[in-house]
Formats: sequence, C-alpha cells, structure tokens
Amino acid sequence: MNKTVNINIGGLIFHIDEDAYQKLTRYFEAIKRSLSNSSGQDEIMKDIEMRVAELLTEKQKSDKHVINNKDVDEVIVVMGQPEDYRIDDDSDNKAPESSYSYTKSRKLYRDKDRGTIAGVCTGLGHYFGVDAVWVKILFLILFFGFGTGFIAYIILWIAMPKAITTSEKLEMTGEPVTISNIEKKVREEFDSVANKFKSADYDKMGNEAKAGATKVANGLGDVLMNVFKVFAKILGAIIVVFSSLALLGICIASIILMFSSSMPDNYILNHISTPIGLETPIWVQGILFLLAFGIPMFFFLILGLKLLVTNLKSIGNIAKYSLLGIWVIAVGILISLGINEATQIAFDGKSVKKETINIAPTDTLFVKFKNNDFYSKDNYHNTDFTLTQDEKNNEIIYSNNVTIEVMKTEEALPYIQIERLAVGKSAAEARTRAEKIKYGYKIEGNQLILDNYLLTDVANKFRGQEVALFLYLPKGTLFKADETVQNYDRTDNEFFNLHFSSKDYIYKVGNSQVKCLNCPADENEYNDVDNADDINIQTNTKEADSVVTTTVKVNGQSVIVNETSKPAKSEEKGRLTQDKNGVIIKTN
Repeated sequence: MNKTVNINIGGLIFHIDEDAYQKLTRYFEAIKRSLSNSSGQDEIMKDIEMRVAELLTEKQKSDKHVINNKDVDEVIVVMGQPEDYRIDDDSDNKAPESSYSYTKSRKLYRDKDRGTIAGVCTGLGHYFGVDAVWVKILFLILFFGFGTGFIAYIILWIAMPKAITTSEKLEMTGEPVTISNIEKKVREEFDSVANKFKSADYDKMGNEAKAGATKVANGLGDVLMNVFKVFAKILGAIIVVFSSLALLGICIASIILMFSSSMPDNYILNHISTPIGLETPIWVQGILFLLAFGIPMFFFLILGLKLLVTNLKSIGNIAKYSLLGIWVIAVGILISLGINEATQIAFDGKSVKKETINIAPTDTLFVKFKNNDFYSKDNYHNTDFTLTQDEKNNEIIYSNNVTIEVMKTEEALPYIQIERLAVGKSAAEARTRAEKIKYGYKIEGNQLILDNYLLTDVANKFRGQEVALFLYLPKGTLFKADETVQNYDRTDNEFFNLHFSSKDYIYKVGNSQVKCLNCPADENEYNDVDNADDINIQTNTKEADSVVTTTVKVNGQSVIVNETSKPAKSEEKGRLTQDKNGVIIKTN
C-alpha cells in the first residue's frame, strides 16, 4: 500500500502517491540545477510548473484520481529531460529534440505584447497562421462597411483571454511547451529588455518623456476645456429657456393682480388666492410679486445669456445694485406682510351647541344631508369658500366645509353636537367669528336632516370657517345613513365604516364598533359586518299613519324599525327574506 500526499503545482492541488511525488521532486530539482546559470530562473520555473500542472490535469480521470509513476513519466517525456536543455550564453549548439512526437496546435489568446489596442487581431493572426495586418484590414472593412466590426472586436476582447505566462505565449504561437522552449522564450524576453536598456539614449528619452507628458497634459486640458464649454452652452440654454418662461409667467400674473381693482369683489375672492391673503390690496401684492420674483428671474436670464454669448455686454453696476436694492426692499415688505397674515390666523375659536334627539330605543335614526338649490344644485359638490349673495341680495360667504363623525355615548338618548370653528388674530376675535357662522339642521321624528353648507357675512372674512358635527349614539342604537353622508363622513373606519354600495344598510352601535346588520359578506374589510345566522326582515305599510314598520330578526332577536313615508294608495303586506347569496328579496 503506497502513501499519498497532496501537492500544489501551479496553483492546483493534486493527489499523488509517494513514489511519484519523489520522482517529480527530483525532476524539478534537476531542472533548477540545469537553470542555475540562466537569467530569469524563477520565471522559467514558474512557467514549467504551470505547464506540468496542465499536463497532470489532463491525466486526471476524476476528482479522486491519484497521480502515479506512469503519469509522471509521461509528463517527463513531453517536457524533456533537464540535462538535454542546458543552454550556455556563448554556446551555439542547439538542444536535442525530444523523443515525444508533438502535434502542432494553437490556442486562442490575445497577444498584448505585439498588439496595438488589445491584441485581438494579433492573437487571431497567430491562431489562423496569417499576418495580423490582414485581420486588422478585415475588421476595418466590417466596421466601415457593415458596422459590425466594432461590436465583434469588443466581444472578442471580452471573450479571448490574454496570453500572460510563457506557456500561454508558446501555446498561442503553436510551439511545444517544453523546458527548452520555455527557457528560450524567457531568455529572449530578458535579452530584448536588456538590449533596449543598453542602446537607450536616456537624455533623449527623458526629453521625449517630458515633451510627451506636456503634450498629453495640454491635450487633456484642451479636451476638458472644450467639454466644459459645451456643458456651459447647454446649461446656458436651459437657464435661458426656464428663466424666460418663468419671467413671462410672473409678468402676466403681476399684471392681472395689479389691474384686479377693476374686477368685481366676488370674482377676486372666488378666483384669486394668494399666500398673503386679502388683508393687503391685490394690486399691491401684484407689484411686490413682480419685484420679489421677477428680479431674480431677470438675473438668471442674464446669467444664461452670458453662458451662451461669450462677449455679452454687462448691464452695468448701477443697474445691478439698483435692482438688488429694490429686490431687498420688496422681499422685506413681503416678509412683514406674511407675518401680519400669520397673526390673522394665530388663534382658534369655537362655538358649541348640543341638542338631544328624542327617539324610542326601538326606532331607527335616519341621517341625511341636504343642499340649498339657491346656492348649489349639487349635493356632492364641495366648495372651500365662495363669495355670493343670499335671497335678500346680501353679500355672504358660502362654504361646504362641513364634516360629521359618529361617536359612542353612555347617555340614554342620542344627541348631535354642532361645533362652529374659525380662526383670528386673538382668541376673542376667533370665537366671535365662529359664533357668526350660520348653519341649519332639523330633527323631524326619527330623521336628522343636516345642511351641507355654512354661511357667514363678508365682513367676517374667510378665516377657516367650518362646521364639525358629532353624532353621539348610545349602545344598541340602530341608524341608517343616506348616500349623501359619504361626502362629509370623517369617522374613523375602525369604529364606523360607511358602506357606499347601498343606502339601505342598517347599522347598530356596539361596544367598540358600529356593526352593519345587512351588508354583504364581501365588504367585511374592517370586520364590521354582523355574521348573523338568521336574518329575516318583515315590512308592513299602513296608509293611515304613513309609517313603514320594519322588523329585523337577527339571531332570533327581533328589532323594530319605524320609518315615516308618504301615504300609500293601498295596503301592502310583504316579507323580505335574505337568500343564500346575501341578497334581500321580497315575497308576498
């Protein structure tokens, strides 16, 4: 049984038995002795080891293959005996030929040493046995004739490896990779470098290097300067276009503001909104806007023109500093006006009113919003504020800033809390302005009808007036929300999720959430649809009192819903039953 060892040759690991290892070690030592007087001994030994590693790799049949004496002998036959390749500097005797029959073959590498750019054409010339000039001509034809030469060159540049080691350079030219050729190749490279140093004119080389460096630096500087000039022209064009459009827009807007005094007050209020607001005359704001924003855009325009036109004349220091002073004054006035505007909305004011809704526990509360056809025909249109006239031709401010939130209360009866909100420069002014908000609502039986708008006098000015409604409902209260509620509902969906798919859904206030008793199961996004096992709805209509009585049976418990309706011409008795798909149908 032979021992095996692991060795590293040329960066590769091999399993080799002990006898073969000793033979290979003696072989390498003999090569070192034969090269003891040669130049570049370390380089030659490195190439020889890499070539031996390639040959041993070819012998491996699997990862567990163990190199034996036979494999080593075959490698030595290819590489030759060390004593056959001693080459003395003064000897002209040729080394004897190896007994190994070598079939001349080439491998594809890039010859960077003889190549102009990346050595692709030179490497292809070696591989096909033609002069590299013809390959270069072919690439030029492909480049100018078909446009594919450049792409093909780049692909070959990436795909072809570079010939770095001596073994790779010999394989590229088709020469056998033997000790003799490796040593010969290395010696030729050393001799070539030595001859260059011996014959070199160092003074001339220094001057040429200095002149070349200066030329390169000057050329690089010119290139960078040209690139910077092109970039400056492009940047200048962009600045000119942007500043021209901005300056044109500023001038048009300023002219509109300055001549707004000839417009009706309601048009100004409804269509012109500025950050400063209405405390400052609009024509004054137009002048300040032109000076504060137009002057910087003018300077940007001059900057862009200077980048585009090399010899552009300056507008003069007097004009520059005059415009700068005017701009500083305009900005200062704008800042002071902005501070004054901020003081106008510094405090919040609130007026609160509470009214109880007297309905029986078995009744269902119906909630809806209504519009006023005199101000707006649309119940779903929301307007921040508009200056208009009321029925008596009084100037008023009309707004749809109305919201509603459903809340839970521990009191026995539901109630509505109306909060009128506004802002002012003092708490007292804000509260007074809030109290002057006009908002209407009414409670008719079990119906809560709310206005979708608020009104206030023009003298109160628009200062964030709004109406916040809070509907407080006890636990167990049933209610229905009209389709108009969805435009104003601001309740947290986790507590009350208003379903928009129908206005006939009935809601019930629970401990921590409002449940929908007859909503579809696929709308249970917030887990607010009551998973009832048995839901029966019976409806009886009585003509005499014009009341629709609806009985909702949920899990065996009956809930009565009374709704006032118009008198019917005939008495109807029916039964509404929910089918297996969750759809409520009427049966007689």
